[in-house]
Amino acid sequence: MLRVADSGRFLVREDGSPFFYLGDTAWELFHRLTRAEADEYLRVRARQRFTVIQAVVLAEFDGLVVPNAYGQVPLLDLDPTRPNEAYFAHVDWVIARANELGLYVGLLPTWGDKWNQKGGRGPEIFTPENAAAYGAWLGARYRDRGVIWILGGDRPIETDRHAQIIRAMAQAIRAADGGTHLMTLHPSGGRSSSEWFHDDGWLDFNMRQNGHETRFAPRYAGTRADYDRVPAKPVLDGEPVYEDHPISFQAAEHGHSLAADVRRALYWDLFGGACGHTYGHHSVWQFYDAGRAPKNAPLCTWREALERPGAQQMQHARALLESRPFLRRLPDDSIIVPAAVATAVPGAGLGRMVATRDADRTYALVYCPAGRAFVVDLGAIAAATVAAWWYDPRTGAATPIGELPNTGRQQFVPPDAGEYLDWILVLDDASRNYPPPGTQPEAQHPKR
Repeated sequence: MLRVADSGRFLVREDGSPFFYLGDTAWELFHRLTRAEADEYLRVRARQRFTVIQAVVLAEFDGLVVPNAYGQVPLLDLDPTRPNEAYFAHVDWVIARANELGLYVGLLPTWGDKWNQKGGRGPEIFTPENAAAYGAWLGARYRDRGVIWILGGDRPIETDRHAQIIRAMAQAIRAADGGTHLMTLHPSGGRSSSEWFHDDGWLDFNMRQNGHETRFAPRYAGTRADYDRVPAKPVLDGEPVYEDHPISFQAAEHGHSLAADVRRALYWDLFGGACGHTYGHHSVWQFYDAGRAPKNAPLCTWREALERPGAQQMQHARALLESRPFLRRLPDDSIIVPAAVATAVPGAGLGRMVATRDADRTYALVYCPAGRAFVVDLGAIAAATVAAWWYDPRTGAATPIGELPNTGRQQFVPPDAGEYLDWILVLDDASRNYPPPGTQPEAQHPKR
C-alpha cells in the first residue's frame, strides 16, 4: 500500500521507496467501456508508465440512470444505501485488471453533481447519513484493492451541508478500509482541496484543479502555495489543461490545447513542489467514440487519443525525477538569475521558468518553456565541479554539456531556439556520478 512520506512532501510505498503519482483522467471508464475496451485502455497506459487511473463510480454523464456497457445502473431506486451488485461486479473487474497491470485506481465514489447539482446533471441524492452508509460499503468492498480514494468530483463546497456530506463519506470509508488507502478530494476548476479540508485528518494529500486554461498561467503558482501550507502535505494537480481541449472551453475564440501546453503544466507543477501529476485528454476522459454524443468538440476518438504526443511525453518527467534522489527534492526558483527584463527571464505567462533542487544541493533542474538564453546560479550545487546536461522533455533524450567549474553565474543557451521547444537544464555535483538524466531506476539497478 501507499502512504505519505515522513517529510509530508511525497507519497511512498510501504517500504519507503518513492511513488510517482502519474495519473490519467478516465472519468467515464466504469460507465462507458466494456471489459475488453477497458483492458485495451489500461494496457496502453501501463505501457506509457502511468501509475494511477482516475475514474468515477457514479459517473457524470447521467451515470445514475444511463446503464453501463452491460445494461446495469449503479444504485437501485437512486438510493446510495442500495448498490446494484451487477454494476459493481464490473467495477470490481476493472479495478482488479488495473491492479494486475501495476496501476492504482484513483477511485471517485461519485461525481460532485450528486451532492451539488450546480452546473451538472444530478440529481442530488446524498445526505450526510446516506453518504456515510455508501462510504462504509465502498470502503469495505475495496479494502484489499489498490485504490486511492478521491472524494468531491469537480464541485465546490458551498454550504455546511456539502462539507458534512464529504466528511461523512470520508470518515466512513476510512473506518471501513482500516485507513489502508490514501485519500484526497478533487475540487472544481481553479480550486484546491486545501481551501476546505487541509486540516482534516482524513485528507492525506492536497489535490488541485488548475484547469483547462493556458492564459491563466498564474493558477499554477497555486501548487507552490499549497506546498508551503502548514502542516506540510503532499500536493498534486489532479486536473490541469487537457491535451486537445478547447482552451477555456472556448474553441472558437482560443482553439484547442497542444502537447506543449500540457508539458508546461506538468513541469510548472512538478518543479513547484508537486509530488506527482495528472494528465488528461479531452477524448479519453469522456471515452468519445463514433455514435456517441460529443462533449465540447473532441477532435478524435478515445483510441486515437491514447498515443497523442502529450500522453507519451508524461513518462519523461517521471523518468527524469526518478533518475535523481527523489525524496529530498524541493522547489527553488532562486536558481534562475533574473534578466534586466524579468518578464523575459525568469519569464511570465506561458514563458515562466521554474526550478527545483534537492536539499543536499547535489542536483538542480531548470525548466525553460521558450528557446531563450538564461543565467543560473551554480551555487545551487554544493560542489567545485558541475556536470551539466540538456534534457529534452519531448523525447526524454539527455545530451551532455560537459563539466564546468563552479564559479558562480553561468549562461546557458537551449539547443534549439524554437518558441514551442521547451528544454530542461540538469546540473549535477560531478563527484556523484549520477547516470544520464532520465535513466530509469531498473536500468540503474538491473533486477537479478
